[in-house]
Amino acid sequence: MAAKQKRHKVLLVDDHEVVRRGVADLINGQDDLTVAGEAGSVDEAIRRVGYDEPDVVVLDVRLPDGSGVEACREIRSRWPEVRVLMLTSYADEEALIASIMAGASGYVLKKIDSTDLVRSIRKVAEGESLLDPSMTERLFSKIRGDEPEDPLLARLSPQETKILDLIAEGRTNREIAEELFLAEKTVKNYVSNLLAKLEMNRRSEAAAYAARLAAKREQKYPPEEWED
Repeated sequence: MAAKQKRHKVLLVDDHEVVRRGVADLINGQDDLTVAGEAGSVDEAIRRVGYDEPDVVVLDVRLPDGSGVEACREIRSRWPEVRVLMLTSYADEEALIASIMAGASGYVLKKIDSTDLVRSIRKVAEGESLLDPSMTERLFSKIRGDEPEDPLLARLSPQETKILDLIAEGRTNREIAEELFLAEKTVKNYVSNLLAKLEMNRRSEAAAYAARLAAKREQKYPPEEWED
């Protein structure tokens, strides 16, 4: 006779009952997961962990009586064997860092689809760590120091940013195509896309915008600072 599969117990912590109900229905539909309890506040969450003995706590970052990050820290301090998965609507890099420091095993956004959420809970229950890919890329970009300071520039892909720089140098589409080994039509599409993202109508506007950004960078990092 095959051994019975272990069911990981999950505690749901969110101040919105509708959210809890939806996630609970999703979890209880799995063979290896079950909802052990629910809570809508920091205080209730900490009490329920001691009572329900969950393997995983799915915890909202913002709760009516305090921070989910503080709840995570308290839970991990008192029950180090319990894993915590932060589930939030807010793509907040500071909250992400604070959650990691508090001992969370994962940080995912509520826009995640149901299949990926179940997979995330399962991975955390099995001792793995995971973070929302879009959040980690932005975080690592900031750590590396290559996060764009201008909010408009942040909308562009690396290729679009490169093309914007070439536009600022006065290059034509044909010259940009030769520089980047692209078809001229492809460059034209890139230019149209980047103008739309920058909310501009003409490439001359984009060129002026890129020149202003370059001037700001020079003010922040004067050339003499580059010399030995």
